[in-house]
This record gives sequence, structure tokens and C-alpha cells, in this order.
Amino acid sequence: MIPSRRPATARVLPVLLIGALALAGCAGPKASGPLPGAHERVVSRDGPPRVAVISHSTPGDAFWNVVQNGAEQAGRDLGVEVQYQADPDPGNQAKLVDNAIAQGADGLVVSLGSPEALRSSVTRAVAAGIPVITINAGEEVSAAFGALTHVGQSETVAGQAAGQRFSRAGKHELLCVIHQAGVETLNQRCRGAREGFTAGRVVDLQVDINNPTDAQSRIRGALQSDPGIDGVLTLNPQVAANAVNAVRESGSKAAVSTFDLNGDVVASIRAGELLFAVDQQQYEQGYLPVVYLKLFWDNANTVGGGKPVYTGPGFVDRSNVDVVGEYARRGTR
Repeated sequence: MIPSRRPATARVLPVLLIGALALAGCAGPKASGPLPGAHERVVSRDGPPRVAVISHSTPGDAFWNVVQNGAEQAGRDLGVEVQYQADPDPGNQAKLVDNAIAQGADGLVVSLGSPEALRSSVTRAVAAGIPVITINAGEEVSAAFGALTHVGQSETVAGQAAGQRFSRAGKHELLCVIHQAGVETLNQRCRGAREGFTAGRVVDLQVDINNPTDAQSRIRGALQSDPGIDGVLTLNPQVAANAVNAVRESGSKAAVSTFDLNGDVVASIRAGELLFAVDQQQYEQGYLPVVYLKLFWDNANTVGGGKPVYTGPGFVDRSNVDVVGEYARRGTR
């Protein structure tokens, strides 16, 4: 874990702030207390504002644990009560949103893995005066659903960049492994890779992340049946490990890369088993929405100007894995 250091200048900041506050008394207008507006539901009751963060993931998923870490740290930093919940079933996720509305949440942060299943619940929250920020998935419909903004990564752009990297690495046939059916963001990643991979063709392979043994077997079978595959792009770190094993078992020389980052991915990059990882910096997808909601409540601020706020794609390879790996180890990358 990288220790935090307090710069020497930090010791003089309290003195400077006292002076600045004294000057403020004669330098301009002062805030005189809460202003009327959309934040009235927050300032009209006792206790900290409450934010429900509701994702379309499996509880305990390593990627989403980092999102949760970001949201909860922002809550501690800003005095906001954050409750994180997750369910991969679109109908159940919609029920979690409905429950948050009924329980009087002051703000909602929602990932739209299956947008149509969430449409009525999200629009109901907006109609009830609850500000909503979408994260990770649902960029295309976020504004139409009434969200303040979207925080995430353009999956198409990220897929294109991954495909370009495989092309520059001299690969000619790419296997794109989709691990969860019906999640549009995963399809966008593979479509983007197909657009960016100008050196050859891309073949999609559907597997089930909940059956890792079968997923590994299917990847191995694809490599054995088509020896021309010299690149494998997975869309999840867990499946990346299955792909590395499948390459080894099949005797293939295919290079493997993945979307998203965790400790195992960092170790595999260091070992030369993975060419690169596409990092969407999901800690920011948890942290930033809480900041934006606090600014909206306190100062009617919005961000993005009608456009999404992108957290990626970034790339982790052997050139920067040691630095990023330290942050991944502490759960913030």
C-alpha cells in the first residue's frame, strides 16, 4: 500500500485559511444558508443525505467491489450515507431501485446493464424529485431517462482501442469472449474491437461466467478448432484467467488481453501471460457520482454539459503495471 504523505505546505494551510476567511468578510457576498431548489429534500430533514448505489453485478464481484470502495470513500469524505446493493437480474435490480425510492433515498446511482428493464424505475425516481446519476452502462439512454449525467467508459471507444492494440501487435484473428448474455455493454466492446482490429477478423464466443470450467473448455475448443486465432480478448478478469489456462492447455500461442483490472490481472501482466488490460478506472465510477450529487444538492451544480464523463479507457501493460498494481492491491484500481 502506498503511504500517504502530508506535504510541508499543508501545515501552513490552516493559517492561510483563517486569513482568507477574515478577508472574505469584506471582500464579497457570503452564503447565507441553504437555497431553495432541487436539494430541499436533503436539507429538510435530520441526518446526512442518503445515496443508494445499485449495480447490475453479482454481489462480491471483484470489479464492482472497487466501485463500491469508491462510493463509500466519497461518502466518508463528504458526510454522505452510501448504501451499495447489487443484483445481476434486471428485474431484481429494478426492484432495488423501487425500494430505494420508497425508502426516501436522496440520490440514486444506477448502472444500466439492461436499460429497458430499468427505464420505468429510473424515470419514476426522477419524477419523484430524486436526482439520478447513471454509471458504467447506459450512456446512450442516460439523458433520455432524466439522469443528471453518466459516469463511465464508452465501451465502443474502448473496444476500438483494444482492437487497434492487437493490430499493432501483429495479430490477425481475434477471439472476443462474451461472458454474460443480454448485457449490451459487452456486445459494444466486441463490436468496437471489430471496428478497431483492421489487421484481420474478429470472432465472438459466448460463455457463462458462472460456469468457469465450461468457459475455459469453450475457449480451449475454439483455439483448437481454429489454429489461426492468435489473439484472445476477454471482457472480465475472471474469464481472462480461464483464457490464459485455455491457451496453455491447447498449445496455442495466442496473446490474451482483457477488460478491467484486479490483482490477478496485474500478476498475469507481470508474468507476461497477458498483453494488456483495458482499465476503465472504476473507482471513479463510484467516487465521482457521490461528489456530483453533493454539488447538486449544495450548489445546483451539474457536470458534463449534456455529455458523459469518461473514466476510461486507460491501459495497463508491462510499462506501468508496477505503479498501477500498488493501487489495485489496496482496492482503488
